[in-house]
Amino acid sequence: MTYQFSVSDFLKSDEEIYSCFSEELKRQEYGIELIASENYVSQAVMAAQGSILTNKYAEGYPGKRYYGGCQYVDKAEVLAQTRLQKIFGCEDNSSHPYAANVQPHSGAQANMAVFLAMLSPGDKILGMDLSHGGHLTHGSPVNFSGKLFEAHHYTVDKSTEKLNYDSILDKAKSVKPKLIVAGASAYPRTIDFEKLASIAKEVNALLLVDMAHIAGLVAAGLHPSPIPHADFVTSTTHKTLRGPRGGIILSKPEYAKKINSAVFPGMQGGPLMHVIAAKAVAFGEALRPEFKSYQKQVLLNAQQLAQTLISKDIRIVSGGTE
Repeated sequence: MTYQFSVSDFLKSDEEIYSCFSEELKRQEYGIELIASENYVSQAVMAAQGSILTNKYAEGYPGKRYYGGCQYVDKAEVLAQTRLQKIFGCEDNSSHPYAANVQPHSGAQANMAVFLAMLSPGDKILGMDLSHGGHLTHGSPVNFSGKLFEAHHYTVDKSTEKLNYDSILDKAKSVKPKLIVAGASAYPRTIDFEKLASIAKEVNALLLVDMAHIAGLVAAGLHPSPIPHADFVTSTTHKTLRGPRGGIILSKPEYAKKINSAVFPGMQGGPLMHVIAAKAVAFGEALRPEFKSYQKQVLLNAQQLAQTLISKDIRIVSGGTE
């Protein structure tokens, strides 16, 4: 058996699927994508995701698998973990060490793992309201986070359309949540993680930061990092990190065992080793100088777009973006 073939030739053997691929390529190349969830990955990331590793099943963690023959995929997963820690400056020998789990299939599952590890059904959580820019997994009533837990929400200020940290503190004192969720899916301003951490500490709550949309900016040092402040940091890997579709969890070392158990066997079976390899490739790219240049351009583009729309008398929520 050999895998020496042209992907395009292979796909042409299934004309219906090949048509989907070719038409989608045209759509992406001739359209303008303005949603973080549909960022463009490199050829190397796509090659890794479509690699031979898709054949390998590997329940468990590196060095502790329930399947044989995992010595090579173990190397790939360890590379993904160590590169992820290096990106955010939280290696074991750093001032703020965090354990890394790269197995979640999505950002939603990364958040779910933290909930499963640290909460019991019915516990109180406090997250950003979905209609004000939050995410489904921050306590929406249609999501597991709102169905299994007593979810409360903070909102943006009605007049400024920005987060009011004094109001969030008042809400936290009233609710007394076990977990506060920070981060957003649609919030154009810098988030003050240090203030949110102080709020969590004042009400004796854990702090989970979901940085999915801004992870690339954080990695490039262009947005304040949640690493010194949060108990848990989750993210997708396919937005500003420019990786394959998937999720990651960074947690303080004392919570690592609970987090790992929540991901496997608590929530998932075998990890997607081809995707984990693609994550490792993307994390390697994020460590290069050109990644920071790219992220700087993302910010310039966003700010220019906001200012241009404002000049055309189109109202921007909160009046602009950093």
